Amino acid sequence: MTISPAELARYADVVFDVAVPIEADDRVLVNAEIEHAPLARALAEAAYARGARYVDIWYFDPYAKRSRVQHAPAETLSEVPDWLDARNDGLERHTGVLVNIRGTATPDLLAGQDQVRAGKDRMPQLASRLRLQLNNLARWTIIPYATPEWARAVFGEPDQDGLWRELRRILRLDERDPSAAWQSRITELVRRAETLRDMQLDAVRFEGPGTDLTIGLLPQAHWTAARLNDSKGRSFQANLPTEEVFTTPDHRRVNGVVRSTRPLALDGNIIRDLELNFTDGVATKVRASTGADIVRTHQATDPGAARLGELALVDGLSRVGQTGITYLETLLDENATCHLAWGAGLPPGVPEHLRSRPDAAGVNTSMVHVDFMVGGPDVTVTGIPRGGGRVELVRNDEWQI
Repeated sequence: MTISPAELARYADVVFDVAVPIEADDRVLVNAEIEHAPLARALAEAAYARGARYVDIWYFDPYAKRSRVQHAPAETLSEVPDWLDARNDGLERHTGVLVNIRGTATPDLLAGQDQVRAGKDRMPQLASRLRLQLNNLARWTIIPYATPEWARAVFGEPDQDGLWRELRRILRLDERDPSAAWQSRITELVRRAETLRDMQLDAVRFEGPGTDLTIGLLPQAHWTAARLNDSKGRSFQANLPTEEVFTTPDHRRVNGVVRSTRPLALDGNIIRDLELNFTDGVATKVRASTGADIVRTHQATDPGAARLGELALVDGLSRVGQTGITYLETLLDENATCHLAWGAGLPPGVPEHLRSRPDAAGVNTSMVHVDFMVGGPDVTVTGIPRGGGRVELVRNDEWQI
């Protein structure tokens, strides 16, 4: 059995009760793939029932992306139609609601394609949407939907029901009151962020097999969780699920080497065994058993694309991590274990006194933001306080503080 209409309706209720609460007269944008239509329709029904003014569903077809990578003139691959940006710009004017559905039907559709060409086409990741989300100009969230081909990539067979069984628990849809369960977990994460904020750390060091990386933090580093406020002060939850606490590092003070502990699904490609060397903040070497040229091309997008913009810690209480499954979907995999991101820094992770001058303070700017996983049972994360010394933060995916 696949997910029933009743359960889809329950899922949509959690999205609009917890992740992005709907207000009367809201404009709502839903970004999806064709296979996500059942959930997109359930979201439209729930949004209109709550008084939404208009719900616009946009379906992206990754097979058209593959055709573009194969045949389009190379100089056009990085172009984005201005009408797609206009859609996001319109949502900004109304400070509306944005729901991004993830769970591609084809995680490795671009396998075998020219890596440089594939790296230039970053659709459907629009810079206008990234700006909208980074600056919380709308209430936005990212949510998963199980598809047969996503299940095949994860399990080796199109076991959509098996993937839904995992997602039900991850999304807390197995709880009597999923919304209350989420509020409890988010409160735990916010308290953990407050503990880290009070520690006044100057840097964080990751150590493990193939990894010895030190990341400098901003003065009075601001740690937070995915409970955010839009530009009008209305609360929302950026990801469903969410299991992380994060901060925005000083992009100039990153040195060492880091090895990704899980494969990375990046725009229709699977990057495996990724290793990055950083010198004075810049990724100077990229190695991977598959997809290295895709990463190099991606990190050449602009000067900030080869620098770090996020540092996030995830503990063993994560329901995603507890499954022991690599989902080949960053929304889930980043909530399974500690992760970093190259590209744009996250404004919510910037101390308030630095937000008026983020560039001078060391906050990275870029048109991209890509999370990759660096935590695991063999990785230790250590904090370095401003007064000196060391304190273990996470070891074997367990909090030490």
